[in-house]
Amino acid sequence: MAYWLIKSEPSAYSWDQLVKDKKTSWTGVRNFQAQINLKAMKVGDRAFFYHSNEGKEIVGIAEVVKTAYPDSTDKEGKSVTVDFKAVEPVKKPVTLAEIKADPKFKELKLVRQSRLSVSPVSDEHWKLLMKMAGGPKGS
Repeated sequence: MAYWLIKSEPSAYSWDQLVKDKKTSWTGVRNFQAQINLKAMKVGDRAFFYHSNEGKEIVGIAEVVKTAYPDSTDKEGKSVTVDFKAVEPVKKPVTLAEIKADPKFKELKLVRQSRLSVSPVSDEHWKLLMKMAGGPKGS
């Protein structure tokens, strides 16, 4: 299993909306590197759901339920989307400020390429962030 971080502005699409919808297509991603990341995802991979701009924090855990397929919102037909389902919220949101304050995260894409909307998370960083988040709410 691989780990990822997906970002969305809560006013555009929030964690609460994903929970309500149960599943969503991660459309609208046009950045080349983010597209490569979407194409690398496999069913069962997990992703932190991060609220960008407003909040700037990890708020939940999502899971890939359908791998890359054409993004219907891309009129040029070049982009792909991936389907995610909500798994569960984290016990304690992890803020960008907390992440940046810890030198262990200096190589995390969220810190190094802050504008990237879909990025990989190493196994080590996943474990550290899960610990900071107190694990999922259900555990």
